Amino acid sequence: MIEDIQEVFYSEAQLQEIVARLGAQISEDFKDKNLLLVSVLKGSVVFMADLMRHITIPCKIDFLTASSYHDNTVPTDEVKITKDLTIQDIQGYDILIVEDILDTGRTLQRLSGILQHKGANSVTICTLLDKPSRRDPSVTISAKYIGATVRNEFVVGYGLDFAQKYRNLPFIGILKPEIYENAVQ
Repeated sequence: MIEDIQEVFYSEAQLQEIVARLGAQISEDFKDKNLLLVSVLKGSVVFMADLMRHITIPCKIDFLTASSYHDNTVPTDEVKITKDLTIQDIQGYDILIVEDILDTGRTLQRLSGILQHKGANSVTICTLLDKPSRRDPSVTISAKYIGATVRNEFVVGYGLDFAQKYRNLPFIGILKPEIYENAVQ
């Protein structure tokens, strides 16, 4: 796997600094709220596991699965929700959607709308990485908590994948183009 990485973008130590900073800010901002962390599987599970250990206030966690990539290198227009929350009644919760990367924003916009419609007190977004150069101009949501902004490179590791691989790298790296250039576009 390591030989497929062109460059380490964020080291393991840098990621832990980012997560600690985000956890401290979230703890302060949600100290009087009924916090429910919602991990968007599968990409954010590593980030969420580390993030929740840096949150110093009571919170609950849940998971949902949504996809717009479908084993491709670029997101499609179709967003599929394949696993919904196990907590059915989210009224009274202040939801923090925890995402690995904010790319076009279409998936997070759809998820935010669904959770608002289900009666959450509030829906806020925390993303490890923000890639604003890829944002769909029709997207109106934004992340309140951003770990880092990245350029338009194909990044993997720390939960981020290419065709379900590389998630287990402890750092975030730029994937060599020859690894994904022949993928279905």
